[in-house]
Amino acid sequence: MDADSVSAGEIFWDIIPYVSLAILIVGTWWRYRYDKFGWTTRSSQLYESKVLRIASPLFHYGMLVVIVGHIIGLVIPESWTDAIGMSQHVYHIQAIALGSIAGIATLTGIALLIYRRRRNGPVFTATTRNDKIMYLVLVCALVTGLATTLIGSGAIGPEHNYRETVSPWFRSIWILQPRGDLMAQAPLSFHIHVMIALTLFALWPFTRLVHAFSAPLSYFYRPYIVYRSRSSAKPDELVGSRPRRPGW
Repeated sequence: MDADSVSAGEIFWDIIPYVSLAILIVGTWWRYRYDKFGWTTRSSQLYESKVLRIASPLFHYGMLVVIVGHIIGLVIPESWTDAIGMSQHVYHIQAIALGSIAGIATLTGIALLIYRRRRNGPVFTATTRNDKIMYLVLVCALVTGLATTLIGSGAIGPEHNYRETVSPWFRSIWILQPRGDLMAQAPLSFHIHVMIALTLFALWPFTRLVHAFSAPLSYFYRPYIVYRSRSSAKPDELVGSRPRRPGW
């Protein structure tokens, strides 16, 4: 690979994360500002719940573990795990074990969700074109993620320690000192996976995934709502038995 191509690759990986991040931030703001009523998952549980009852927990809990795994692998420096006595071999073993289980669970969940949407007429009708593209990109991200887990650990092909290339590159983005040269040194499989992930982030604000930014945190501190049946209420508590008040 000549110097010009290497320089072009470094510049690409220096710029493209900020492009994706800008689209994510501006798109989310635009969606919230001009499409508040569309800020929803457009729940289809009313149409079908049997498959959803299995697919949704598989996808959401699996994705939660996948996200935690990415945070550990990308945010925590290798020196920290070395300091607690975790060798590179042990790290790769736990990454394969947990990453494979979580990835397969998430992939199974989204496969069932797609099957449900395709086989159920009303559910399929409620699926937008953007959502169909999102499903395709998300599946590709999961498949390539599983592949890079196996490739990086040495289970398939030569071992690659992504915590010396991809992870430092990821951290350098957030301190505004991008190291595209590190990302350029990673194998092609990692390039493909990261590009698909950046594409997914750019699509995020324009699909049902935007509901992830609307976690119902207020549920933890809102006052309780007490429900009582009409038959258990005292006669003077019933609206119909209260004296009429003047006015409207």
